[in-house]
Amino acid sequence: MKEDELYNIRHSLAHILARSLKELWPEAKLAIGPVIDNGFYYDVDFGDVKVGEEDLKKIEKKMRHLIKNNLEFEQSELPIAEAIKREKARKEIYKVELIEDLKKAGETKVGYYDVGGFIDLCRGPHVKSTKELNPKAFALHKIAGAYWRGDEKRPMLTRIYGLAFETVEELANYQKMLKEAESRDHRKIGKDLDLFHIDEKVGLGLPLWHPKGALLWREIENFWQKEHLKAGYSLVRSPHIGSRKLWETSGHWGFYSDSMYPPMEAGQSLEDKQKGKKAKEVEEYLLKPMNCPFHVQIYKNDLKSYRDLPIRWAESGTVYRYEKKGQLSGLTRVRGFTQDDAHIICTKDQVEDELKKVIDFILFMFSSFGFPLDKINIYLSLRDPKDSDKYAGFDEGWDFTENVLRKVAKDKKLDFVEEIGEAAFYGPKLDFKIKDVLNREWQCSTLQFDFNLPERFDMKYINDQSQEEKPYMLHRALLGSYERFIALLIEHYGGAFPLWLSPVQVQIISVGEKHINYVKELANELKQQEIKSQVDVNDETVGNKIRKAVIQKIPYVLVVGDKEMNSDKLAVRKRGEEQAIEISKKEFIQSLQEEIEDRK
Repeated sequence: MKEDELYNIRHSLAHILARSLKELWPEAKLAIGPVIDNGFYYDVDFGDVKVGEEDLKKIEKKMRHLIKNNLEFEQSELPIAEAIKREKARKEIYKVELIEDLKKAGETKVGYYDVGGFIDLCRGPHVKSTKELNPKAFALHKIAGAYWRGDEKRPMLTRIYGLAFETVEELANYQKMLKEAESRDHRKIGKDLDLFHIDEKVGLGLPLWHPKGALLWREIENFWQKEHLKAGYSLVRSPHIGSRKLWETSGHWGFYSDSMYPPMEAGQSLEDKQKGKKAKEVEEYLLKPMNCPFHVQIYKNDLKSYRDLPIRWAESGTVYRYEKKGQLSGLTRVRGFTQDDAHIICTKDQVEDELKKVIDFILFMFSSFGFPLDKINIYLSLRDPKDSDKYAGFDEGWDFTENVLRKVAKDKKLDFVEEIGEAAFYGPKLDFKIKDVLNREWQCSTLQFDFNLPERFDMKYINDQSQEEKPYMLHRALLGSYERFIALLIEHYGGAFPLWLSPVQVQIISVGEKHINYVKELANELKQQEIKSQVDVNDETVGNKIRKAVIQKIPYVLVVGDKEMNSDKLAVRKRGEEQAIEISKKEFIQSLQEEIEDRK
């Protein structure tokens, strides 16, 4: 089946869903019902009526009944004024707003589709009749809340999602994949493994890392730091806030304000503010959305020579970006996150070589953490020349940086797609996106070219002719953010991390009370060998303790009873295996150390 034919099927099912909802809840107000990947949805205002997941089967039944009636889709048009009058008479307030927007855009007519007497605002296209719809190849998937037009100040609507495919088999396969994705959800596994949680009292989008989660983070950052030092980077650190002047100079104040939080007054204390006192001197600071301007200021602290370049500075720095409350999602969409940021400051002649080194570094990091490179999609993000107000800089700079990124991507034989209008405001970029179990893409690594900050901050170096010259600046992140990267790692491995990453590598279980001291001594001995271990000496059956370790996906479980306490042998159960094996303590420690070192 062609893609446009499947689109028509999904679009038509959205209208059948709308009619079913109006028949079941006549007072409901319809908003929009577009096609999306793998299906469709419809946003509806049910007023005070609560419609939940338990109603989906009832709605599906109504939809299948309508489909079997072989209803035809008949297209028509109405002048704008008549359409507004019709929708006002039907009290469809959301349709009225949509038509009024079309009127403002200069439209004189609007399209409608009649499906067996049910008329809905739509341009199409659709199938000719519901006989073209397979009543068994769709299913209503879930219900969620959605603000009208994505504006949190507008009404909260009920969004009903549907899945739709050409065949029953395709639907079943996708539903199976959804169940697999659900079982791998990082929010669920993060709770099961006691890694992190998000607390409303602390603030939405601000994760709290528990000891095991913090240890997982530390392993990732230690690896990141070691590899950066090997690759010729130096580490820097910068504050969480910066003055308004800094962000005005960088261009973020004007070009990135929709992703930044408002300024804070730093010229007085909270106590003075609470007492209504005015600051003697206004000092406005902003939470940093990026680390770049700080690194620029470190560069400008003294004059550099061409012999100093390239400079590679890296920082795992926490940044803060505005996200709407309804868009927050676990670790993948947060308000405060730590970016594995780096900036490379170099000469024009060094640009290509540095870009190629970063690409190799990105692919190395993906491979090191077990992500197959065929699951990585790459995009060359370019500016949209028709929307120049979105971008800083000048045409010559944009042309050079876009062309050199394209050339380097081709030289490295990257399979990439060009996307117009997706560039950062300061320059083009190469984005590397990981596909998850549902083939959804998640932005991780990015390599960005910036010729604007050197200009804005008047960055200089002394070239080989003893003249001042502006350097080029490359922004890059390999993991993207630790939060999102860890979420993808959790889902990629289903929580069963490789040994070197596991926050707990060995769980030691006592059979009885008399074995507790030995268990604790063994755990300490393993820790001295840099093996992360924990004990379970609770008053429970050994079977229960083993089941808990299995749920926590711990790589190795040791059960200590009389035999183990009185010998040099250990009873070792490896993750995924039913039977324990007997091995000497020395051999076990050596095998773990070798496995950890090999993976690193």
